[in-house]
Amino acid sequence: MRAIITVVGKDQVGIIAAVCNKLAQHQVNVLDISQTVLQGFFTMMMVTDVAACNVPLVDFIEEMQALGRETGLSIRVQREDSFEAMHRV
Repeated sequence: MRAIITVVGKDQVGIIAAVCNKLAQHQVNVLDISQTVLQGFFTMMMVTDVAACNVPLVDFIEEMQALGRETGLSIRVQREDSFEAMHRV
């Protein structure tokens, strides 16, 4: 199963490291990634494979949200099918 992870917040050192360390801790693989800094704000979108995640998806989502709260970032995890359904034109 794939999930879309978005990260948005004020740019700071270590954002990518913190997010990717949490993914590695839970055996979540990054399939594609795009990131940029726009006028001091960091934005990143990742397509990930959560099939081998070592905790239930709901727990993984909560841990990612907690990481966001700890770092002052908005981190959102959505199953790919839910993401696609929300963004159909």
